[in-house]
Amino acid sequence: MFTVINKISIIIPTYNEAENIAALIIFLKNNSNNSVAEIIVSDGGSNDDTVSLSKAAGAITFTSPQKGRAAQMNYGSSKATGDILYFVHADTFPPASFATDIIEAVKNNFDCGRYQTKFNSKKWIYKFNAFFTRFDWFICYGGDQTFFITKKLFTELGGFKNEMMIMEEYDLTARAKQQGHYKIFNKTTLISIRKYEGRTWWQVQMANRKAIQLFKSGASQQQIADQYKLMLKK
Repeated sequence: MFTVINKISIIIPTYNEAENIAALIIFLKNNSNNSVAEIIVSDGGSNDDTVSLSKAAGAITFTSPQKGRAAQMNYGSSKATGDILYFVHADTFPPASFATDIIEAVKNNFDCGRYQTKFNSKKWIYKFNAFFTRFDWFICYGGDQTFFITKKLFTELGGFKNEMMIMEEYDLTARAKQQGHYKIFNKTTLISIRKYEGRTWWQVQMANRKAIQLFKSGASQQQIADQYKLMLKK
């Protein structure tokens, strides 16, 4: 028997995101198209106003018992009532059509997927970088483009790996693709360039490349995280 899947639970992992969180929640609420069950903020123990601002904007807010994006997203997912989980970073804005896009994708038998990238900068180097996110490449499996997955598939996969300090979204996407049908929308998520501030574009790319190399070679999470932070040191 076919089951209609028609509610999305949005999960936002946060840590000191007071500058961004309220605007994002309001945007998501205003464009929910009656398809969003709830917006869940899973906080990692922020010491700014992230939690209070999230509540005031209308999100259901939890403090995760374990800090770290993987653990926080898993904890938020455990509180979700929707049939579809939609993971969104606090400094990104998906297209206003996100709810309709995701519902339609699931109805068409896609059970996981993401958008492409558009950076909030007009510099050509960021447009060049964003161009490649249209391709189904491992380097594009990060969570910046947002990621939807049916709760059924997420549960079957065991969710994110709580112990992961880095690359958790690459890992989940790779596993989800093996078991489900993966969709890349022909639309973009607006992504902040704050990671690049005070750093060169090349420095960030080399750090990303090194992290992926270490991950694929079986390096420990601590090794990958330490090397990544070292290469991004301002």
